[in-house]
Amino acid sequence: MLKTERSIIMVYKRFDNIYFLRIDKGEEILAQLQALCEQEHIKLATVQALGAVDDFTVGVFYTGEKQYHANHFTGTYEIVSLTGTVTTKEGAFYAHLHMSAGDEKGLVVGGHLNEAHVSATCEMVVTAVPGTVEREFNKDVGLNLFKF
Repeated sequence: MLKTERSIIMVYKRFDNIYFLRIDKGEEILAQLQALCEQEHIKLATVQALGAVDDFTVGVFYTGEKQYHANHFTGTYEIVSLTGTVTTKEGAFYAHLHMSAGDEKGLVVGGHLNEAHVSATCEMVVTAVPGTVEREFNKDVGLNLFKF
C-alpha cells in the first residue's frame, strides 16, 4: 500500500512483473500510477484500466498547431478503455495514457488523459518491463517521442 500526497491509501498486489491496483473513490488516476511506479521503481510499463470517473480532462493533439486542446467533463462516466505506457523523460516518470469514457446514455468521449478523478473504483493493471525507454522532445512533431 502507498500513501499519496492527499493521504489516500492506494491498494495493489504484485505478481512477478504485473501489478493489480485498486484506485479508490476520490483518488486521481495519474497521481496513483506515478506513486506506484516511484515506490516500485518501475521505469517502463504498459497500462490498462477500467472503472468509473466523475471529473476528468482529456486532450486532442492538433498536429498543425503542435499543441493539445483540453476537454473537461464532469458527471457520471464509466471508463470504457484506459491504456498507455510508462517511460522516462530525463530519467523521471513519464506516463502517456489515453482514456475513453461513456456517459449514462452510452455516448463516449476520450483522448489523451490529463487528469481523472475516480467516482467509485478504478481497476488498473500495470505490466512492468525490464529496462527503460527515454522520451525526447521532437520539434518537428511537437511531442515527446520514444528515444531509442
